[in-house]
Amino acid sequence: MDLLRLRGPNNEGVLVAVILVVVIAMSIASPAFFTPGTFFGLVRSSLVPLIFALGVLIVMISGGIDVSFPAIAIFAAYTTVQWSTQAGFDPTLVGVFAVAIVIGALWGLVNGIVIARFRLPTLIVTLGTQGIIKGILLTYIGSAYISAAKLPASVTDAGDTHLVDIPGAGYLHGMLIPVVVVAILVWWMLKYTTFGRSIFAIGGDIEAARRVGIKVVRTQVLLYVLVGALAAFGGMISVILGKNANPQSLVGTELDIIAAVVLGGASIFGGRGSVLGTVLGVLLVQLINNNLVLIGVPSTWQRAAVGVLLIVGVSIQAIAAMRTRRRPVLLEEEVSRA
Repeated sequence: MDLLRLRGPNNEGVLVAVILVVVIAMSIASPAFFTPGTFFGLVRSSLVPLIFALGVLIVMISGGIDVSFPAIAIFAAYTTVQWSTQAGFDPTLVGVFAVAIVIGALWGLVNGIVIARFRLPTLIVTLGTQGIIKGILLTYIGSAYISAAKLPASVTDAGDTHLVDIPGAGYLHGMLIPVVVVAILVWWMLKYTTFGRSIFAIGGDIEAARRVGIKVVRTQVLLYVLVGALAAFGGMISVILGKNANPQSLVGTELDIIAAVVLGGASIFGGRGSVLGTVLGVLLVQLINNNLVLIGVPSTWQRAAVGVLLIVGVSIQAIAAMRTRRRPVLLEEEVSRA
């Protein structure tokens, strides 16, 4: 019982053990790994992926998959920054986030309506949305790189805000605070609200959810609106951290994010997942992506390593699902023999 408790409902304990093993191995392989700079770099590089992963977690718990979130993120952030630049108006940091979140939520609404109303596969719909968003962004919004000098003052000021700054060792960025707050809010929503429980119910069995009175269509639409808003929030944080707006950035990060969520214990079949597991999954993926070079592994192998982790995570889930299905059959056979 104690071992099961340490393992956690979504194997969070196992993931903690894996992270510790990786940290120890990298520390032995490269003394330069175990430094404050490495820790600060890991935290900084995890901020945007964590926001994206929280959105993917919500969709995956509901039994779907979303690959449009990077396109929504950069569309919302770039459009907001470009509007502010062209208008010569700085809406303040709160205003910038508000405008971007509204844009992201509207794209999420499009995803939600198409998926929920027409009951189409989530992967196909979000792939289509991704292509549409990229086309509109590059054709009608803009394709020019926006440097730090042209960003709104509130955005550049936020990019220079540090919680901790150790000369020669690095810094802990101020955007850590809003990211932590959002993660806590998502955890609270999934655990304690009717909306969160409805998401789990839909992912577990959508027809059963309908029979018990859950308004599936409304829940799914609201779910994708929330995911679009989270994507836009992550897009703005990416612009703040990078101190630039590039319409070509972020798209292509889907594999890392989905791998992190799956490794964090979220089921690709729906109905299971946790914020804690997702945080640990993001940390593990970023740990590998950021530090393979330190132990002599070429950076070109980063994608392969993440792909292997994704396959391992999905395989573990498939094996666990097969065992779960076999248990009732074995119990019935034992009862019939008795």
